[in-house]
Amino acid sequence: MSVPRGSVCVIPAFNAAPTLAGVVAGVRVAVPDMRVIVVDDGSCDATREIATGSADVVIALPQNRGKGAALRAGLRRAMELACEAVVTLDADGQHDPAAVPRLLRALGHADVVIGARRAAPPMPWGRRVSNRLASSAVSACTGRGIPDSQSGFRALRAGVVSGIALGPDAESWGDGYEYETAVLIHAVRRGCRLAFVPVPTMYPGGAVSHFRGVRDTARVARSIARGFLHSA
Repeated sequence: MSVPRGSVCVIPAFNAAPTLAGVVAGVRVAVPDMRVIVVDDGSCDATREIATGSADVVIALPQNRGKGAALRAGLRRAMELACEAVVTLDADGQHDPAAVPRLLRALGHADVVIGARRAAPPMPWGRRVSNRLASSAVSACTGRGIPDSQSGFRALRAGVVSGIALGPDAESWGDGYEYETAVLIHAVRRGCRLAFVPVPTMYPGGAVSHFRGVRDTARVARSIARGFLHSA
């Protein structure tokens, strides 16, 4: 299967004013013809203004709903643009846009590509532990070795977006980080081909993670548990 030609980048952003412009600029350098959608998830800083000055499409959610809800809003808009593939990455500078072409090339033999980070410094210790535990649980749930199930740096073929990530049950998968876990589990269950591209582990100055350890880890754990129940 050939590499998708038309592609769109979806960037969910919440209070990402210090880093967003650099992320969008990095995408433009990496793939000059890629259209960029930024979803402002109810930010209370200058995120919307910066997005308006840098992205092709800006979606402004009236209040903060969570990463999953922001991703669904961006993915729906991407499908309206009749793209062949969608890349998602975070607005906080923890994903290197220079790796976008490698993720897109990997779609030549896959339906879903994960930018896989090493659970090692500079990733904070708590995130290393939660990422390793979640990846092990998702691997057991799906029967596939998943090195970084929590990475939001992904490339998906349009059919995966429309049929799974925006499928009839997707709204019930949660509005937070657990949504990405559910998409991955359901993609494997539907027989999608996975590929993993090593990407740098980045925690640059100015980057602020909105992942809340106890609360968001619990939500991800519930998503994985539902996956186990559905496989029983």
